Amino acid sequence: MHLSIICRIIGMLLMIFSLTMAVPAVLALVFDDGALNAFVWAFSLTFCSGLLLWIGNLKKRQELSIRDGFLVVSLFWTVLGLFGALPFYLADSPGLSISESVFESISGLTTTGATVITGLDELPISILFYRQFLQWLGGIGIIVIAVAILPILGIGGMQLYRAETPGPVKDNKLTPRITGTAKVLFLMYLALTAVCALAYWLAGMSIFDAISHSFSTVAIGGFSTHDASMGYFQSPLILMICSAFMLFAGMSFTIHFHVWRARSVRQYFRDSETKFYLAIISIAILTISVYLFFSGTYSLNDSIVHGIFHTVSVATTAGFGAEDFSIWPSFLPVAVIMLSFMGGCAGSTGGGMKAVRVMLVAKQGMREMNQLIHPSAVIPLKIGAHRVEAKVVSAVWSFVGVYMISFIIITLAMMACGLDSLSAFSATAASINNMGPGLGEVAASYRSVSDTGKWILCYAMLLGRLEIFTLLVLLMPAFWRR
Repeated sequence: MHLSIICRIIGMLLMIFSLTMAVPAVLALVFDDGALNAFVWAFSLTFCSGLLLWIGNLKKRQELSIRDGFLVVSLFWTVLGLFGALPFYLADSPGLSISESVFESISGLTTTGATVITGLDELPISILFYRQFLQWLGGIGIIVIAVAILPILGIGGMQLYRAETPGPVKDNKLTPRITGTAKVLFLMYLALTAVCALAYWLAGMSIFDAISHSFSTVAIGGFSTHDASMGYFQSPLILMICSAFMLFAGMSFTIHFHVWRARSVRQYFRDSETKFYLAIISIAILTISVYLFFSGTYSLNDSIVHGIFHTVSVATTAGFGAEDFSIWPSFLPVAVIMLSFMGGCAGSTGGGMKAVRVMLVAKQGMREMNQLIHPSAVIPLKIGAHRVEAKVVSAVWSFVGVYMISFIIITLAMMACGLDSLSAFSATAASINNMGPGLGEVAASYRSVSDTGKWILCYAMLLGRLEIFTLLVLLMPAFWRR
């Protein structure tokens, strides 16, 4: 374990991260919204802390091991979550405690979208922008950006990329060099954000709202600059634009890259995971829209609009709202929350277990049932034309098992913190799936959750964002042995 190298990397990344507080500081100065001192102090503390860590280990030059990579990724998200909380804590408005500030910061960086803040419409413009920007950075994965920078400074980045990239796409690179891969991903992400912002602006949003909501839409984060979220705009067109970009951002950026390179959308329909992801969401949209209409909740047109928007929002783990789906009739609120367990595709900005894992589990279940009917048959498990190796199936089942065990333990812990069973279930699901809004006490805000509960949910957010094993592996004694 190269702790000096790890400290130097964390220090370097903290200095880079401190720059994210510069733009909100400029906004605070221009609009004189009262938050300038908070951002100046937060920038200074973050930059100086990073500088001390960097200078103290400046002469260390060693290649990172895989274990180092896991530790850097875990520490990076945790440390950034703590330092990212400084503006929320130091600003007079919204006036958050330490626990609430860390919760808001980690929720933003992990693109969860759960919030403890009410009265968003009255917040300083710099604080609003900072919340949105945190989600945008979290969406692309600040580690991926760092991977493009660190090799230039003499630090290998492949281990970090493998530790950060979710699911079965870990060993796939878009370009031969990891720096090229990170650059391609970042440019695609930036372009998608710009197009999204333009679409929002043309649909009637102000420039500030358009840019702010494009950050959280492409990041599949769900933070908004208004308490009413997307419902503030009272525009079906904006809801449909949001749905389209959330759906697009929930697909693998690897597939987007291949579509762009081949100049053909056929690549989407040749990918098994993308087809499965679109099929599940389509079935859910149809079911929810029909039930909303025949239950008399909305008119036909509104049933279709809200059925599409809220289904895509929760299924991709964005968590935007236009109506309070927690008061929808019958099974719908719980069904909507359950959609978040699948989440987006592997290699997307979405949370959840990822569509490819859910698809593999479903295929494995079907294969086992066929095997019962035909015991002597050899039935291979395939994704598209490719046979899935047994070790991949084993890894997926292990992931799903640990994911669900973690979910159960955290749900019980939240009940021990005072939440009722429905609120505890939805708060845990919304946090570990990086989705945001829940049901019951946490339908609108998490402010009523105890401080202990907030810290537990912060852990759940990090657990979900880092794909469970990246964080849990640090608890293994074998990880720390020489």
